[in-house]
Amino acid sequence: MLVPISWLRDYVDIDIDIDELERRLFASGFEVEEKYQVGKDISGVVVGEVLTCEAIPDTHLHVCMVNVGGAEPLQICCGADNVCAGGKFPVALPGAQVYMTAKDHVTVEGVMTIKKGKLRGYESNGMLCSGTELGVNEDMYPGAGYNGLLVLPADAVVGADVKPLLGLDDYIFDVSITANRPDCQSIYGIAREVAAILDKPVKEPALDYTESGITKDGFTVTVDAPDLCPRYIAHYVTDVKIEQSPAWMRRRLALVGVNSISNIVDITNYILYELGQPMHAFDGEFLEGNAINVRRAADGEKIVTLDEKEFTLNHNNLVICDGVKPVALAGIMGGLNSEIRETTNSVMFEAAKFARDNIRKSSRALGQSSDSSQRYAKGVDEYATVMAMKRALHLIEELGAGRVSSTHVEANSGNSLEPRVMKASVKAVNGVLGIEVPTDEIVRIMKALNFNPSIDGDELTIYVPAYREDMESYPDISEEVIRMYGFDKLVPTLMPTAKITAGGLNTRQKAELKLKRAMTSTGAYEGVHYSFFSPADLDLLGFAADAPERNAIRILNPINEDLSLMRTTLMPQMIHAASRNMKRGRMEGRVFELGNKFIPKSLPLTEYPDEKPTLAMVAWGSGENFYTLKGMVDTVADTFGLTFEYVPTTKPFLHPYQTAEVVCGGEVVGFLGKVTYEIMKAEDMREAAYVAEIDLTLLEKYYDKVTKFAPLPKYDEESRDLALVMDKAVSCGQVEKLIKDACAYVSNVTLFDVYEGAQIGLDKKSMAFSVKFTPKDEEFSADAVDAFVKKILKKLKNELQIDLRS
Repeated sequence: MLVPISWLRDYVDIDIDIDELERRLFASGFEVEEKYQVGKDISGVVVGEVLTCEAIPDTHLHVCMVNVGGAEPLQICCGADNVCAGGKFPVALPGAQVYMTAKDHVTVEGVMTIKKGKLRGYESNGMLCSGTELGVNEDMYPGAGYNGLLVLPADAVVGADVKPLLGLDDYIFDVSITANRPDCQSIYGIAREVAAILDKPVKEPALDYTESGITKDGFTVTVDAPDLCPRYIAHYVTDVKIEQSPAWMRRRLALVGVNSISNIVDITNYILYELGQPMHAFDGEFLEGNAINVRRAADGEKIVTLDEKEFTLNHNNLVICDGVKPVALAGIMGGLNSEIRETTNSVMFEAAKFARDNIRKSSRALGQSSDSSQRYAKGVDEYATVMAMKRALHLIEELGAGRVSSTHVEANSGNSLEPRVMKASVKAVNGVLGIEVPTDEIVRIMKALNFNPSIDGDELTIYVPAYREDMESYPDISEEVIRMYGFDKLVPTLMPTAKITAGGLNTRQKAELKLKRAMTSTGAYEGVHYSFFSPADLDLLGFAADAPERNAIRILNPINEDLSLMRTTLMPQMIHAASRNMKRGRMEGRVFELGNKFIPKSLPLTEYPDEKPTLAMVAWGSGENFYTLKGMVDTVADTFGLTFEYVPTTKPFLHPYQTAEVVCGGEVVGFLGKVTYEIMKAEDMREAAYVAEIDLTLLEKYYDKVTKFAPLPKYDEESRDLALVMDKAVSCGQVEKLIKDACAYVSNVTLFDVYEGAQIGLDKKSMAFSVKFTPKDEEFSADAVDAFVKKILKKLKNELQIDLRS
């Protein structure tokens, strides 16, 4: 927000230099993003008096002798039509810097340095300047808009620097306002803070006015949407005179980048920057029905705004209507049908508080933004709304722009503008800071911030002004105290539950890092996705209405509907990741994510949800299948020295015959399977995708499991390949478990082939395993290994009717 220092001085006596003010604002939480002098590019320009002025024959030029306060006058050639003897004008001396203008003498093209030269054979030792060449327009200084020399006052001191005379020595701060302090989105708001910093009183703008006694009989204001407009004030002004605003107002508006339009419009813009309250003025002649009604727009209703754009509205948009039609898009822009004209003779002033989220959403949805909408989106308090109306009526009277009638109508939802009482423990306030701030300092600081504090024992009582909507509890008091007391006085201290350690990672962090390294060793890339998903994702995955995954936390203010729910599973992100990659031509790949899913204990929320660390993975491409994904899941088991078992199951989004639960220690810890063809089609996936999800909270008890190492076998290991025929219902996990249970010397079982076909029967399948036998105390003989194989085959036959394929 732009803050001209000259304007700021109206409300607070600033007795420190600009650099110190910048530093102290920053120390109290207001960063000055940029500081610059209004005439930062101008130098070496002084007041000059033309002593003589003679025309150069056959040209439009004049040769002038100019007194610039030196020992001798300077000869300067000038082509302006208003140069004359006896006149005082800005003079750029040799070496001075001014703005270079285009041929239209209005457009600035850069900065130039003035040098001595010759024009038509006449020496010229400087330049007489226009307002444009000094960066000054008509609003900043009267007469600067003329296409000629800038005429200076007759009492201007010859040889004096023109920058103080033209206000070019003024400084402007561009102050960054944090989201929790909308009350500082104004010159007066910053002035309150500066006054507190300097421990000086703040001067309130003049708010007094006299009512004429004229009334607008029968005029009413109704608010049909009090949730979107908790306070609306209208005041009628008669005998309006549309004129140019006074120079001081035009200059201040110019300093914050606003062009002057007319006195009535300028008053509303002035108050926007002075008090942070957007206002609007309706031409009273074009308000029909003797009423103002604030309501939601009807679906399909139309309005044409001041910039001549037509908008089709819906019930989410708030409109200001007269007794017949919409006359403004609330908080965004007025309607063309009630704009202020040169013929306006009566005005209805509006000051209101609108819900910030509604204005922000409407502005974004309609693609229509204004200074008012931006201010409302950041927040406006009702205290400023009331104050702004009083200020506007005072300025009407001060500028002689009209007569303030006695018709003042206000509709509000009953919110008090009186300070509210807040009590807090001094010990608790200091506890947040970790230091003991003396009680007299706390009282001094809170008094400077207009909180009217008192302390009784350990109890601090303050009265929070209505404009400080950010103050909610004692941590807010702590923040106010320390930003004024000084962040440099904080002493680093440990939190009560903290411990001093030697540093490094804790057990969980080490385990997660170990797991990530293991996953990348399988060729997978780590993905990081939002912790939100769309309700449509739950529909895509086919979850039933009562499925636990649908018990998701809804975000109050989501970025959009696609990110409106806290995720209860990572599967949507995995499926979308595979789909996005395939659409971009990456037809094979592996991705994993280690992130949280959010499980509410109850809805609506009464306490924080459980955040469950979860590992999800997806693999897609022609080289991937159920068993390659199972290999990735087995990598998780190997990482922590565990053994996973796989039990057939079903999931609505996975293939019914290629889905399994992951079991560890008799507990289901996750699942894996192939994505259904229906989802593949919906997501335009041209290759099969396989997904898995593991609840890491169920594996945390194994994170600190001690890894046991065994010496390498003294004797050679033996391997045998077994092609086994079984019913299709038999799972790989069942076979692996029986093989290991059948022989104590089996150290590894690896599936390397699966076959289904008419040769072995339509209800059968063949799975080929490589079985490794590791000797312990003596070398295996061929007969011993054959005996192991027979024992395995016998157990498979007896328990699952599995035969060796011939």
